[in-house]
Amino acid sequence: MNTKFFLSAFFLGCTGLAFGQGPAADYADDAFRFSDFSQSGTARFRALGGNHTALGGDASNLSGNPAGLAFYNRSELSISPSFNLVNNQNSFLGGQTNSNGGKLNIGQLGVILAGSSNNSRRWRRTAFGIGYSQSTNFYDKIDARGINRNTGSSLAQTYANNATAGNYSEAELSDDYDPASNTVSFTEAGAYGLFLINPTNLGANGSGPPYTALGRDATRAKDQRATLNRSGTHSQWSLSYAGNLDDKLYIGGSIALTRLRYSSEYIFLETPVNGVDIANYSQTNRFDVTGNGFTATLGLIYKIIPDLQIGATIMTPTFSSAREVFSQSLAVNLAPGSAISLRRPNQVNVTSPYDNFDYSLQTPLRASGGATYFIGKGKIGFITASAEYVGYGGLRVRTSYFNSQQDNTDFKNDVRQVVQSSYQNVLNLRAGAEIRAGLLRLRAGVGYLPSAYKLDLDRVARADRDKLLLSAGLGVRNDRFFADLSGSYLTYNTGFTTYQLSNSADTPTVATSNRNTNVMLSFGVFF
Repeated sequence: MNTKFFLSAFFLGCTGLAFGQGPAADYADDAFRFSDFSQSGTARFRALGGNHTALGGDASNLSGNPAGLAFYNRSELSISPSFNLVNNQNSFLGGQTNSNGGKLNIGQLGVILAGSSNNSRRWRRTAFGIGYSQSTNFYDKIDARGINRNTGSSLAQTYANNATAGNYSEAELSDDYDPASNTVSFTEAGAYGLFLINPTNLGANGSGPPYTALGRDATRAKDQRATLNRSGTHSQWSLSYAGNLDDKLYIGGSIALTRLRYSSEYIFLETPVNGVDIANYSQTNRFDVTGNGFTATLGLIYKIIPDLQIGATIMTPTFSSAREVFSQSLAVNLAPGSAISLRRPNQVNVTSPYDNFDYSLQTPLRASGGATYFIGKGKIGFITASAEYVGYGGLRVRTSYFNSQQDNTDFKNDVRQVVQSSYQNVLNLRAGAEIRAGLLRLRAGVGYLPSAYKLDLDRVARADRDKLLLSAGLGVRNDRFFADLSGSYLTYNTGFTTYQLSNSADTPTVATSNRNTNVMLSFGVFF
């Protein structure tokens, strides 16, 4: 996740993939997060369960199956504002909390320019399009709280353990502080200056390890709160071209420039119950990733008979460059009558040369196949279904950040090993239907997206991470314009580790039942 793993500070507030897997797992986890696409496109295709493979004549074909552009016999301009609603249920240390929020964005924008028909040639029609679409939206909110009665479990204990393992003397922790900038270069030094950890008096040898945590408040129960906010998108601008052969075979291709923007803020607040010296203390981790990349898609749709058509697509991995920026701060508030007297501000920033890190990312290969059957020669509606293969085993992360080529190679191999042991290829299944009544269209769909995890992680069983997508919508269209409305409901389970101690019984985790709702309105004009 962040290159501070070169210091023991990394292990503080680590929300890693699983207990003890280390930094390679965090980069593998990020690569998976940036590649986990549940639904995209216009309201019409979203209402059909996200089916893109064997349907045409929609702006979703720009980022889905580009062959579908060849169904256009007139040009189109469309836009799709979207609203994402999060309603999560969190379980932490026996406490149950809800976290809610919403965010408005533009999910799709596109223009398709249809060529003129020529029935005297086998290539009847071509079309060109350019469009923007969101492959995934990272918006999420988790706010979990509970009482930890395990006296051996606290965030401060991770500071003490790491300071002891680092064999830091008290002088090393004290001298690391820069009063001019109010910064330290590693987390343990910040924890020491805020009296969250204390050294052992070694007599003539001064003071140093082993370190203890929280002083007189060490044995008290702790009111712990973990807040995680995520935002950003993985989006793309696509250039697509398609042709129609004999009104039977439709072939198209696209190239896309991708843009990655991801931000997370993780705040862990701990309050000793009836604390005598420390009222509360907190650690805040801020993590931002930006990147650019490219991908390409080839697709075809074939009409077996007028009422039945099949489609297939293959999308290359996305090859991206990425830069991450990490920042961390610690803060403490003292209890009334505390015996502690701070000699510096009660908040300190942790800075390190490793806070910025550049790497390259390769997402999975994707391939899909599907079929659409038109009822009543299309006058009544249609049913459609598709299967999408996603090769998560092909996730790769590389870097040239280190001075040593061997270090760069070891980093790449470590991440690949974690990917191969933690993730599996999956087959996503989707189905949908549309009923037509004059100008009105009624739609519904379902999607089953199995978990890509091989392991039970953060006390969440891998099978419980399967995703279920339910969708519905309606639309109207005539010869001049169209408007479509869709609603999608996505449910799945996740978990994360709030902080990590050597004994798993001392390591608390948050379990979240994620419930995401997306509402999209697509409208456009023909010209």
